[in-house]
Amino acid sequence: MTQTTVPVIFDLDGTLVDPAGGITDGISHALRAFGLPVPDQDLLHAMIGPKLSDSLLNVAKVPADLLDDVIRLYREHYVSTGIAQSRIYPGVREVLGSFAAAGRPLAVATQKPQGLARTVLEHHGIDGLFHGIHGSADDESAVEGVPLGKTGIIAATLKDLDTQHAVMVGDRAQDVSGAIANGLDCIGVAWGFAPDGELEEAGAVAVVDTAEALAGLIGRMQDVHAAAMGEVTNDGNV
Repeated sequence: MTQTTVPVIFDLDGTLVDPAGGITDGISHALRAFGLPVPDQDLLHAMIGPKLSDSLLNVAKVPADLLDDVIRLYREHYVSTGIAQSRIYPGVREVLGSFAAAGRPLAVATQKPQGLARTVLEHHGIDGLFHGIHGSADDESAVEGVPLGKTGIIAATLKDLDTQHAVMVGDRAQDVSGAIANGLDCIGVAWGFAPDGELEEAGAVAVVDTAEALAGLIGRMQDVHAAAMGEVTNDGNV
């Protein structure tokens, strides 16, 4: 498919939506229910973005034999309470609306289970703005062709968009590395959960502080893309 407007792929938690304690409260609730120690707030925040099972094993040190039960209890708490705690970041709804109105293809690539990601976006009334919503399998395993890891999820999103040209927007290093692995530039957002310097070190082309700055940067990148595509067309190469 020939793209005249560069699609934008967004991460979810920490990029579009502020979990506002919904994720960290849910993790704490599940850990306490099994008598497990709760990490401090900085470590809990570091668990937002990466695959939950990896974070529980590697950061919270959940024993492997309790992992499935801890995840189940977390999911129950998140669905019943956590989603309602979440908020769209300032200016994001307006930027998404302007992109969609201009015909720019939008998609979501998240390591949150795909069905749950759709539920979160539906809760905030923005699911209809996206061409596709991609995430991990609902049981967080590689089944039914749903890939594990940000690289695979971004690849699936590109396939759904029928393009190899897009811009990724995210708040953690795995968003950047997943984009780079798929040949994409990634813009980092400073309002998410990355420690200082993480996005720059991972290779983000820029880090923006506001949704308005994000929209402006994507517009400038679009101009560069259009100019490059014009040169290709003038050379007679398609």
